[in-house]
Amino acid sequence: MYFQTAGIEVALWIPPLTAFVISFFTSMGGVSGAFLLLPFQMSFLGYTNPSVSATNQLYNIVAIPSGVYCYYKEGRMVWPLTWVVITGTLPGVLIGAFVRVAYLPDPQNFKLFAAVVLLYIGIKMARDVLRKNAGDSDKAAGEQRFQELVRDYRKTTPDPKNAATSTHQKIEITHFNRKRLGYTFYGESFDVPFWGIFALSFIVGIVGGIYGIGGGAIIAPFFVSFFGLPVYTVAGAALMGTFVTSVAGVAFYQAIAPFYPQMSVAPDFLLGSLFGLGGMAGMYVGARCQKYVPAKAIKWMLSGIIIFTALKYVLDFFN
Repeated sequence: MYFQTAGIEVALWIPPLTAFVISFFTSMGGVSGAFLLLPFQMSFLGYTNPSVSATNQLYNIVAIPSGVYCYYKEGRMVWPLTWVVITGTLPGVLIGAFVRVAYLPDPQNFKLFAAVVLLYIGIKMARDVLRKNAGDSDKAAGEQRFQELVRDYRKTTPDPKNAATSTHQKIEITHFNRKRLGYTFYGESFDVPFWGIFALSFIVGIVGGIYGIGGGAIIAPFFVSFFGLPVYTVAGAALMGTFVTSVAGVAFYQAIAPFYPQMSVAPDFLLGSLFGLGGMAGMYVGARCQKYVPAKAIKWMLSGIIIFTALKYVLDFFN
Protein backbone atom coordinates (compact mmCIF):
# COMPACT_ATOMS: atom_id res chain seq x y z
CA MET A 1 0.00 0.00 0.00
CA TYR A 2 1.28 3.47 -0.87
CA PHE A 3 1.23 6.21 1.80
CA GLN A 4 1.24 9.53 -0.01
CA THR A 5 2.35 11.89 2.77
CA ALA A 6 5.16 9.58 3.86
CA GLY A 7 6.09 8.79 0.26
CA ILE A 8 6.60 5.09 1.00
CA GLU A 9 5.00 1.79 0.03
CA VAL A 10 4.53 -0.92 2.67
CA ALA A 11 2.20 -3.87 3.34
CA LEU A 12 -0.87 -2.90 5.39
CA TRP A 13 -0.18 -5.39 8.20
CA ILE A 14 3.43 -4.38 8.90
CA PRO A 15 2.79 -1.08 10.80
CA PRO A 16 0.29 -2.47 13.36
CA LEU A 17 2.25 -5.69 13.95
CA THR A 18 5.52 -3.80 14.48
CA ALA A 19 3.87 -1.33 16.83
CA PHE A 20 2.26 -4.14 18.86
CA VAL A 21 5.57 -5.92 19.47
CA ILE A 22 7.45 -2.74 20.37
CA SER A 23 4.79 -1.23 22.63
CA PHE A 24 4.22 -4.49 24.51
CA PHE A 25 7.73 -4.36 25.95
CA THR A 26 8.31 -0.62 26.22
CA SER A 27 4.97 0.20 27.90
CA MET A 28 6.13 -1.77 30.97
CA GLY A 29 8.65 1.01 31.58
CA GLY A 30 6.24 3.87 30.93
CA VAL A 31 7.42 4.33 27.35
CA SER A 32 5.05 4.34 24.40
CA GLY A 33 7.59 2.84 22.00
CA ALA A 34 7.58 5.82 19.65
CA PHE A 35 11.33 6.27 20.10
CA LEU A 36 11.83 2.84 18.48
CA LEU A 37 9.20 3.34 15.81
CA LEU A 38 11.07 6.39 14.55
CA PRO A 39 14.25 4.50 13.57
CA PHE A 40 12.06 1.72 12.15
CA GLN A 41 10.28 4.22 9.90
CA MET A 42 13.47 6.00 8.88
CA SER A 43 15.82 3.04 8.46
CA PHE A 44 13.50 0.23 7.34
CA LEU A 45 10.63 2.05 5.64
CA GLY A 46 12.68 4.93 4.23
CA TYR A 47 10.42 7.60 5.77
CA THR A 48 12.87 10.47 6.41
CA ASN A 49 10.76 13.61 5.93
CA PRO A 50 10.26 15.92 8.96
CA SER A 51 6.65 14.75 9.03
CA VAL A 52 7.88 11.43 10.45
CA SER A 53 8.10 13.15 13.85
CA ALA A 54 4.47 14.25 13.63
CA THR A 55 3.41 10.76 12.46
CA ASN A 56 5.22 9.29 15.44
CA GLN A 57 3.29 11.56 17.79
CA LEU A 58 0.03 10.60 16.08
CA TYR A 59 0.89 6.99 16.96
CA ASN A 60 1.12 8.07 20.61
CA ILE A 61 -2.33 9.66 20.51
CA VAL A 62 -3.99 6.49 19.25
CA ALA A 63 -1.98 3.95 21.24
CA ILE A 64 -1.44 5.44 24.70
CA PRO A 65 -5.01 5.66 26.15
CA SER A 66 -5.28 1.88 26.56
CA GLY A 67 -2.10 1.74 28.65
CA VAL A 68 -3.10 4.74 30.77
CA TYR A 69 -6.53 3.20 31.38
CA CYS A 70 -4.94 0.00 32.64
CA TYR A 71 -2.66 1.84 35.09
CA TYR A 72 -5.60 3.98 36.25
CA LYS A 73 -7.79 0.93 36.75
CA GLU A 74 -5.13 -0.71 38.92
CA GLY A 75 -4.59 2.44 41.03
CA ARG A 76 -1.03 3.05 39.83
CA MET A 77 -1.42 6.59 38.48
CA VAL A 78 0.46 9.27 40.45
CA TRP A 79 -1.79 12.10 39.33
CA PRO A 80 0.16 15.02 40.89
CA LEU A 81 3.30 13.76 39.14
CA THR A 82 1.31 13.48 35.93
CA TRP A 83 0.09 17.09 36.09
CA VAL A 84 3.60 18.42 36.75
CA VAL A 85 4.95 16.44 33.81
CA ILE A 86 2.22 17.75 31.50
CA THR A 87 2.66 21.36 32.63
CA GLY A 88 6.41 21.21 32.07
CA THR A 89 6.56 19.27 28.81
CA LEU A 90 3.71 21.03 26.98
CA PRO A 91 5.53 24.31 26.21
CA GLY A 92 8.77 22.42 25.62
CA VAL A 93 7.31 20.12 22.97
CA LEU A 94 6.07 23.11 20.95
CA ILE A 95 9.54 24.65 20.99
CA GLY A 96 11.02 21.30 19.99
CA ALA A 97 8.67 20.91 17.03
CA PHE A 98 9.75 24.29 15.67
CA VAL A 99 13.44 23.42 16.11
CA ARG A 100 12.93 20.13 14.24
CA VAL A 101 11.45 21.79 11.17
CA ALA A 102 13.58 24.94 11.13
CA TYR A 103 17.00 23.62 12.14
CA LEU A 104 17.05 19.81 11.81
CA PRO A 105 15.24 18.95 8.57
CA ASP A 106 18.27 16.96 7.32
CA PRO A 107 17.80 13.31 8.40
CA GLN A 108 21.55 12.83 8.85
CA ASN A 109 21.89 15.70 11.34
CA PHE A 110 18.71 14.62 13.05
CA LYS A 111 20.05 11.10 13.57
CA LEU A 112 23.18 12.44 15.25
CA PHE A 113 21.08 14.58 17.58
CA ALA A 114 18.89 11.61 18.46
CA ALA A 115 21.91 9.38 19.03
CA VAL A 116 23.47 11.78 21.53
CA VAL A 117 20.25 12.04 23.52
CA LEU A 118 19.49 8.33 23.57
CA LEU A 119 23.06 7.24 24.24
CA TYR A 120 23.26 9.42 27.34
CA ILE A 121 19.96 8.08 28.68
CA GLY A 122 20.83 4.45 27.99
CA ILE A 123 24.28 4.62 29.57
CA LYS A 124 22.94 6.48 32.61
CA MET A 125 20.28 3.85 33.19
CA ALA A 126 22.68 0.93 32.66
CA ARG A 127 25.18 2.41 35.13
CA ASP A 128 22.41 2.91 37.65
CA VAL A 129 21.34 -0.73 37.40
CA LEU A 130 24.96 -1.93 37.71
CA ARG A 131 25.44 0.25 40.78
CA LYS A 132 22.38 -1.27 42.35
CA ASN A 133 23.60 -4.78 41.58
CA ALA A 134 26.96 -4.06 43.22
CA GLY A 135 25.29 -2.66 46.33
CA ASP A 136 27.14 0.65 46.11
CA SER A 137 24.19 2.83 47.12
CA ASP A 138 21.43 2.95 49.69
CA LYS A 139 18.88 2.97 46.88
CA ALA A 140 19.85 -0.60 46.06
CA ALA A 141 18.71 -1.76 49.47
CA GLY A 142 15.47 0.16 49.10
CA GLU A 143 14.78 -1.37 45.70
CA GLN A 144 15.51 -4.85 47.06
CA ARG A 145 13.17 -4.22 49.99
CA PHE A 146 10.52 -2.99 47.57
CA GLN A 147 10.80 -6.17 45.52
CA GLU A 148 10.55 -8.29 48.67
CA LEU A 149 7.34 -6.52 49.65
CA VAL A 150 5.93 -7.13 46.18
CA ARG A 151 6.79 -10.84 46.31
CA ASP A 152 5.39 -11.24 49.84
CA TYR A 153 2.16 -9.58 48.85
CA ARG A 154 1.75 -11.76 45.77
CA LYS A 155 2.16 -14.88 47.90
CA THR A 156 -0.79 -13.82 50.02
CA THR A 157 -2.83 -12.76 46.97
CA PRO A 158 -2.73 -15.55 44.39
CA ASP A 159 -5.60 -14.15 42.33
CA PRO A 160 -4.15 -11.57 39.85
CA LYS A 161 -7.49 -9.73 39.69
CA ASN A 162 -7.52 -9.26 43.44
CA ALA A 163 -3.88 -8.16 43.38
CA ALA A 164 -4.61 -5.55 40.77
CA THR A 165 -7.52 -3.99 42.63
CA SER A 166 -6.40 -4.31 46.24
CA THR A 167 -5.89 -1.03 48.13
CA HIS A 168 -2.50 -2.31 49.35
CA GLN A 169 -1.15 -2.00 45.84
CA LYS A 170 -2.64 1.40 45.07
CA ILE A 171 -0.64 4.59 45.31
CA GLU A 172 -1.46 6.98 48.15
CA ILE A 173 -0.44 10.65 47.91
CA THR A 174 0.99 11.93 51.22
CA HIS A 175 1.74 15.53 50.24
CA PHE A 176 1.79 17.76 47.18
CA ASN A 177 2.72 21.44 47.10
CA ARG A 178 4.98 23.82 45.18
CA LYS A 179 8.03 22.40 46.93
CA ARG A 180 7.63 18.63 47.29
CA LEU A 181 5.59 15.67 46.07
CA GLY A 182 5.35 12.54 48.17
CA TYR A 183 3.49 9.23 47.97
CA THR A 184 3.58 5.68 49.29
CA PHE A 185 3.45 2.38 47.41
CA TYR A 186 3.73 -1.10 48.94
CA GLY A 187 4.60 0.50 52.27
CA GLU A 188 7.57 2.42 50.80
CA SER A 189 7.65 6.26 50.84
CA PHE A 190 8.93 8.39 47.97
CA ASP A 191 9.56 12.14 47.92
CA VAL A 192 10.68 14.36 45.00
CA PRO A 193 11.17 18.13 44.50
CA PHE A 194 8.39 19.88 42.59
CA TRP A 195 10.63 22.28 40.66
CA GLY A 196 13.14 19.58 39.86
CA ILE A 197 10.41 17.54 38.17
CA PHE A 198 9.08 20.63 36.38
CA ALA A 199 12.49 21.72 35.03
CA LEU A 200 13.27 18.19 33.85
CA SER A 201 9.88 17.96 32.15
CA PHE A 202 10.44 21.24 30.28
CA ILE A 203 13.83 20.14 28.94
CA VAL A 204 12.48 16.71 28.06
CA GLY A 205 9.57 18.37 26.28
CA ILE A 206 11.94 20.25 23.96
CA VAL A 207 13.96 17.13 23.18
CA GLY A 208 10.81 15.04 22.78
CA GLY A 209 9.27 17.63 20.48
CA ILE A 210 12.33 17.52 18.23
CA TYR A 211 12.47 13.73 18.25
CA GLY A 212 8.72 13.24 17.88
CA ILE A 213 8.21 10.99 20.91
CA GLY A 214 6.40 13.26 23.37
CA GLY A 215 9.17 12.79 25.94
CA GLY A 216 8.08 9.58 27.67
CA ALA A 217 11.12 7.60 26.54
CA ILE A 218 13.35 10.23 28.14
CA ILE A 219 11.50 11.19 31.29
CA ALA A 220 10.76 7.68 32.58
CA PRO A 221 14.46 6.68 32.80
CA PHE A 222 15.27 10.01 34.47
CA PHE A 223 12.57 9.45 37.10
CA VAL A 224 14.01 6.02 37.84
CA SER A 225 17.70 6.96 37.73
CA PHE A 226 17.87 10.49 39.14
CA PHE A 227 14.90 10.62 41.49
CA GLY A 228 14.91 6.98 42.62
CA LEU A 229 11.23 6.38 41.87
CA PRO A 230 10.08 2.80 41.20
CA VAL A 231 9.26 2.06 37.59
CA TYR A 232 5.91 0.59 38.69
CA THR A 233 4.71 4.06 39.73
CA VAL A 234 6.15 6.34 37.02
CA ALA A 235 4.94 4.37 33.99
CA GLY A 236 1.39 5.72 34.03
CA ALA A 237 2.46 9.35 34.59
CA ALA A 238 5.05 9.16 31.79
CA LEU A 239 2.54 7.69 29.35
CA MET A 240 -0.14 10.27 30.20
CA GLY A 241 2.34 13.11 29.81
CA THR A 242 3.41 11.71 26.46
CA PHE A 243 -0.21 11.53 25.31
CA VAL A 244 -1.05 15.15 26.11
CA THR A 245 2.17 16.54 24.63
CA SER A 246 1.73 14.41 21.51
CA VAL A 247 -1.71 15.94 20.93
CA ALA A 248 -0.13 19.39 21.13
CA GLY A 249 2.77 18.30 18.92
CA VAL A 250 0.57 16.93 16.13
CA ALA A 251 -1.60 20.06 16.22
CA PHE A 252 1.48 22.27 16.01
CA TYR A 253 3.04 20.35 13.10
CA GLN A 254 -0.29 20.53 11.27
CA ALA A 255 -0.55 24.27 11.93
CA ILE A 256 2.93 25.17 10.67
CA ALA A 257 2.78 22.89 7.61
CA PRO A 258 1.44 25.67 5.28
CA PHE A 259 4.50 27.78 6.11
CA TYR A 260 6.84 25.06 4.79
CA PRO A 261 5.27 24.04 1.45
CA GLN A 262 8.60 22.67 0.20
CA MET A 263 8.70 20.04 2.96
CA SER A 264 6.43 17.26 4.23
CA VAL A 265 5.62 18.53 7.75
CA ALA A 266 2.06 17.41 8.55
CA PRO A 267 1.61 13.82 9.82
CA ASP A 268 0.64 10.88 7.66
CA PHE A 269 -2.71 10.18 9.35
CA LEU A 270 -3.29 6.75 7.81
CA LEU A 271 0.18 5.42 8.62
CA GLY A 272 0.13 6.93 12.10
CA SER A 273 -3.29 5.42 12.81
CA LEU A 274 -2.15 1.95 11.72
CA PHE A 275 0.85 2.17 14.03
CA GLY A 276 -1.45 3.46 16.75
CA LEU A 277 -3.92 0.57 16.52
CA GLY A 278 -1.14 -1.96 16.96
CA GLY A 279 0.35 0.09 19.77
CA MET A 280 -3.01 0.34 21.51
CA ALA A 281 -3.26 -3.43 21.82
CA GLY A 282 0.41 -3.82 22.73
CA MET A 283 0.31 -1.18 25.47
CA TYR A 284 -2.75 -2.62 27.14
CA VAL A 285 -1.28 -6.13 27.23
CA GLY A 286 2.10 -4.76 28.35
CA ALA A 287 0.56 -2.70 31.14
CA ARG A 288 -1.38 -5.75 32.35
CA CYS A 289 1.79 -7.85 32.40
CA GLN A 290 4.06 -5.22 33.99
CA LYS A 291 3.37 -6.16 37.61
CA TYR A 292 4.60 -9.70 36.94
CA VAL A 293 7.97 -8.56 35.54
CA PRO A 294 10.84 -7.58 37.92
CA ALA A 295 11.72 -3.87 37.85
CA LYS A 296 15.38 -4.75 37.25
CA ALA A 297 14.47 -6.66 34.10
CA ILE A 298 12.43 -3.72 32.80
CA LYS A 299 15.32 -1.32 33.42
CA TRP A 300 17.80 -3.59 31.63
CA MET A 301 15.41 -3.96 28.73
CA LEU A 302 14.94 -0.19 28.37
CA SER A 303 18.63 0.63 28.66
CA GLY A 304 19.61 -2.09 26.17
CA ILE A 305 17.06 -0.96 23.59
CA ILE A 306 18.00 2.71 24.00
CA ILE A 307 21.76 2.09 23.63
CA PHE A 308 21.24 -0.18 20.62
CA THR A 309 19.08 2.45 18.92
CA ALA A 310 21.60 5.21 19.64
CA LEU A 311 24.51 3.22 18.21
CA LYS A 312 22.43 2.45 15.12
CA TYR A 313 21.91 6.19 14.58
CA VAL A 314 25.63 6.89 14.99
CA LEU A 315 26.48 4.29 12.36
CA ASP A 316 23.82 5.71 10.03
CA PHE A 317 25.26 9.20 10.45
CA PHE A 318 28.82 8.21 9.54
CA ASN A 319 27.74 5.88 6.74
